[in-house]
Amino acid sequence: MSKKNFWVGLLTGVMISAFIGCGIICINIFTLRSGAPLTIASQAGQTASDNGIDSVLEDPNVAAKIGVLEGMIDLYYIDSVSKNDIENGIYSGIMDSLNDPYACYYTPGEWIAMQNSTQGIYYGIGAYLMKSETLLYPQVTGIIRDTPAEESDLMVDDYIYMVDGVDVYDMDLSAVVAMIKGEQGTTVHLTIVRQSTGEQLEMDIERCKVETPTVELKMMENNIAYISISEFDGVTVDQFADALATAKGSGMEGLILDLRGNPGGSLTAVVDIARMILPEGRIVYTEDKYGQQEEYSCDGTKCLDVPMVVLVNGGSASASEILAGAIKDYGIGTLLGTTTYGKGIVQRIITLQDGSAVKLTVSHYYTPLGNDIHKVGIIPDIEVEFDAEAYQLDQTDNQLDEAVNVITEMMQ
Repeated sequence: MSKKNFWVGLLTGVMISAFIGCGIICINIFTLRSGAPLTIASQAGQTASDNGIDSVLEDPNVAAKIGVLEGMIDLYYIDSVSKNDIENGIYSGIMDSLNDPYACYYTPGEWIAMQNSTQGIYYGIGAYLMKSETLLYPQVTGIIRDTPAEESDLMVDDYIYMVDGVDVYDMDLSAVVAMIKGEQGTTVHLTIVRQSTGEQLEMDIERCKVETPTVELKMMENNIAYISISEFDGVTVDQFADALATAKGSGMEGLILDLRGNPGGSLTAVVDIARMILPEGRIVYTEDKYGQQEEYSCDGTKCLDVPMVVLVNGGSASASEILAGAIKDYGIGTLLGTTTYGKGIVQRIITLQDGSAVKLTVSHYYTPLGNDIHKVGIIPDIEVEFDAEAYQLDQTDNQLDEAVNVITEMMQ
């Protein structure tokens, strides 16, 4: 069977199975970040040894087996491998044993790259990626304007099969992103599989400095402001504040907030944005394994005073669900589209003294009314399926058109 036929068949199967199971891992995962060195002490009086971590690592049988495996690699393995690579593999393996798609280990270099990526400025090609839990390959979900990705033949929904000749099947998405990023002016070679045809394409894309435009503003007829947020990065708060101020200065009488395809991002960013539009009260709260809660609230001094419609879909995840959930709970906006992704868990990044870091799922989060949306999502007030064929034909966005109709009625 040819590679083209294989991918066409596989992609067809995925389209069918998507109706019974859905899961994507986002490039910017909703995290709580901690800059403190790792201390082996948990909350509520528990210690790492209480949880069995120390006992496993100190088990002489475990240590002996690791030594035997290293000896076998040194004696028989055909290629050379460094001690550092083996150590990093052990650390990554510990995280993999959790069977948590969001848990992972970062080497010092990977952690630096991750920190840079969350600031919204990086050297890369200018494409948004998500990882399919079914195909286990990264998929292009968006392309930034005026970037090398837009100038190339890369298209939304393409699957990245190889990066510089390396098969990226089931790789952690942050590792794939790190492979695609690099020094300005250098090129990355991508092997792409086009979802629509199964065709395999080869392309070289030059890297450049990319500042992610995470917020887009457009003033529409009847003084309706359209603001789209593609993700919640370090640059997003100021970009949203500028867009909202411009919209108000332009006579905004209604707001359409587009969170479709927004995979999440920084907790700090989404909370700061929520404080620009929500009434006084709770924005979101988290609860860890010990029942301890942490609450994020709003003083209500900047509560939005115009009608609002929020566009959501299955790609609206994590931090975007926090914002959409709070808007729905307070009743200050109407959600329109399809049910959101349903990621109601929080990851915390903990740095170690050698500069490496681990990411662990540490708590659940809940909407202001106490709703747990994990693996459930948020059901919109008005359900409208996206008409992909109409959009491909002439760029008609039926969900946005319906949002305009709804908010126009609300403004009357």
